[in-house]
Parts: sequence; C-alpha cells; structure tokens
Amino acid sequence: MLIHDLAKQTGVPAKTIRYYESIGLLPPPKRAANNYREYAPAEAERLRFIASARGLGFSLDDVAEILSARDGGIAPCQRVLDAVDRRLTDVDRRIADLLALRDSLRQLQSEGAILPRDDVQGEHCVCYLLKAYRDTGHVTIQRGEFFDD
Repeated sequence: MLIHDLAKQTGVPAKTIRYYESIGLLPPPKRAANNYREYAPAEAERLRFIASARGLGFSLDDVAEILSARDGGIAPCQRVLDAVDRRLTDVDRRIADLLALRDSLRQLQSEGAILPRDDVQGEHCVCYLLKAYRDTGHVTIQRGEFFDD
C-alpha cells in the first residue's frame, strides 16, 4: 500500500510516517519503480502500535526501546511496564500541578471579586493580585491593604 493509504488506514499523517521512518521507528519501505513507498500490512500494525503508545503519552524513546526489544526477539513486556510507571509518575505530577493552579485561580477569583474593577493603573484591582502572584506565588489580600479593616 502507498503512504497515502497507510495514513488513511492508521490515522497517522504521511508526514509523521516519514518522520518515524527517518528516526528508525518504521523500517525503510520498499520502493516501487516510480520510487513511491510501498508498505506491507505489518507496517500498518506497527504504526498502529506506535500511535497507541504515543496516544498514552509514551515518549519516542520509550517506543523505540520497546520496538527494538521486540525486533530483537526479546519480550518487551517489562519495558512497557517501566514506561507505564514513568508515565504514571509524570501524570500524577501534572495533576498535582494542575490542582495547585486551580487553587490559585480560585483564590484569585475570590480575592479579586472584592476589588475595584476600574483601576487603570492596576494597583488596586485584580491586576495587583496577578503582580503579587508573580512575585510571591500567593494571591491573598493582606488585611488593611486596600480597605480600612
């Protein structure tokens, strides 16, 4: 099958297929008399595996290591599990970062709701809180900072 057909069958763009060939994830295809790439069904299955692994966030290095083991006759199962462990650690870290970001945004929303909305200079409005967050990592208004408490 031609690269266009492989792309259509797998949902992987032709440009990406060529890139995977260039870095060795896909073997160089046979060439027709007109120099068009010709792919066997096995390449479609390999490409689906690559796309699936990438969809789960595996790095290209992880995919290359797994495929290299399989190509060398070594069961890649432990390599897959190792990649899954690394991916889970990364996902957990990103979730923690996103939760912290959500907390900061909620605090900014809450604190900013009581501030004036017409301060062009940004010194006594929600913009001040953005500056404070940039400088300190906190968006809390100190007592008496804007209002007499």
